[in-house]
Amino acid sequence: MLKVQEIRELIKLIDQSAIDEFTYETNGTTVSMKKSNGHTVAAANAKSAETIEQPAEPVKTAEPEAVRTEPKEENLKPEKSAEENTADFDQEIVSPMVGTFYTKPNPESDVYVKQGSKVEAETVVCIVEAMKLFNEIEAETTGEITEVLVEDGELVEYGQPLFRVKTK
Repeated sequence: MLKVQEIRELIKLIDQSAIDEFTYETNGTTVSMKKSNGHTVAAANAKSAETIEQPAEPVKTAEPEAVRTEPKEENLKPEKSAEENTADFDQEIVSPMVGTFYTKPNPESDVYVKQGSKVEAETVVCIVEAMKLFNEIEAETTGEITEVLVEDGELVEYGQPLFRVKTK
């Protein structure tokens, strides 16, 4: 077990250093130190009955949270039959860049297009933000939106399909 003088020296060294947290374990004894508002707080835990002369506040250590992975929505969607896939659309509107997909020009506005909307070649269908630049994406085809493939605020890749269109 560490002696009180050794613990005091450790506290002084940690206080003078740039280290924010320090834990030392030996022979069933654990000493944890953590800086709190520029002052070192120490806690000792030992199997023996020895105590530290100065009162020490216990140091709370954060336990790591469990890492959860959730399947993406695209993996949860049921697969459509080949007949349904060919009948739904003739063309896809794809992202011309990597960025964040937005369905409306600002939070208070209505969406540009939704399922069932009629579009012309120059109709703005969404915005893709890349490096703080908001790029309006045009349909570049005439027809009806049959499916919106991306959620508002979702990251999109270059060439990723955004909408499916049934052309006239």
